[in-house]
Order: sequence, then C-alpha cells, then structure tokens
Amino acid sequence: ERSRQTPEAVVSTQSTGSFEDNKVYIECLGDSAVFVQSRNSNKEYGFHPSTVVKIQSGVKLKIFCHKLFHEILTQQLTEGYEAVFDLTKHCMIRMSFVKGWGADYHRQDVTSTPCWVEMSLNGPLQWVDKCLKYIGSSKNPISSVS
Repeated sequence: ERSRQTPEAVVSTQSTGSFEDNKVYIECLGDSAVFVQSRNSNKEYGFHPSTVVKIQSGVKLKIFCHKLFHEILTQQLTEGYEAVFDLTKHCMIRMSFVKGWGADYHRQDVTSTPCWVEMSLNGPLQWVDKCLKYIGSSKNPISSVS
C-alpha cells in the first residue's frame, strides 16, 4: 500500500523557495511537477494574469519581482483606489503539487487539487496598504460583496 505524506512533507520535499536580489523563486525538487499561479510573474513573462505555470523537476522559476511590482504600483497610483487595491492579487502566490489546475484542466481552481498552498507576500501587501492610506477612501462604496 502506498504511504500518504502530510501536506507539510509534500511541500518541503517537492519544492523550495528562495529570495535573491529582491526576487522570489520557486524550485521544483521532486519527481512530480509543481504548478504556480503568480500575477506578477505572469505580467513579466507576458502571460494572461490567471495563467498557471507548470514547473518541472529541477527547474527554478522567478515568481515575484519587487522592482516590477514597484513599477506597477507606481503606475496604478494615478488610476485611483480600486486600481491600487486590485494589486493585492499580485501579492498572492498559489501553488499545487503533483496536480495542476486552470483553463486547460478539469480542475478549474487550485482548491480542487489534492495539495495546495497560497502564500501572501507581506512586504508588497504593506506597500499597497501604505498607498491606499495615502490615497484615502474609495469613491465607490465597498461592502463584503464588492
């Protein structure tokens, strides 16, 4: 019978993350692919924002660039509160292990995969928060169903 690993064991044996020169990288260490959705790296590589990238064993992929995020944030400041608030999506990285999801899969959402994580990049989220405080409140009413 095949033994089942805990989610923590899958994450630690399948991938590793690193922070180098203000960039975040994910490297696939296991025999099975890792799947990553990062709006920041999708923007940098010219992909659709919701693209899920398959990282094969032994491959290292840049999933977040602070310089690019700063440039986008600076541009969005002129667009207003909602445009800046939308950048919170750039600060969230979704990953699944072994099984992928997205437009080319029957699993349309990461939550449909057996093992997944979502990372929040706190530094960039703090930048967004500071900018939102600077801009002031939204001109549109915001509610829990916005």
